[in-house]
Amino acid sequence: MKLFYTGPVINTEMLVTMLEKNGIQATQEYVDPNLSDDGDLNRPARVLVPDEDYDRAYQLFYAEREDEL
Repeated sequence: MKLFYTGPVINTEMLVTMLEKNGIQATQEYVDPNLSDDGDLNRPARVLVPDEDYDRAYQLFYAEREDEL
């Protein structure tokens, strides 16, 4: 697994869902797993994607969209 994104849980949960809708089995983990899960949506988390899907995930979310010009 390769690190794809780090940010607040509210963003990582949505990103994992969007990646899964595109056939990429992403996982989410807390940056500090020792903190209690108090429902804080700003708690830092990471999104990991399989190594073989990283380039496709990057193209989906970070590459410039030429069709938007």
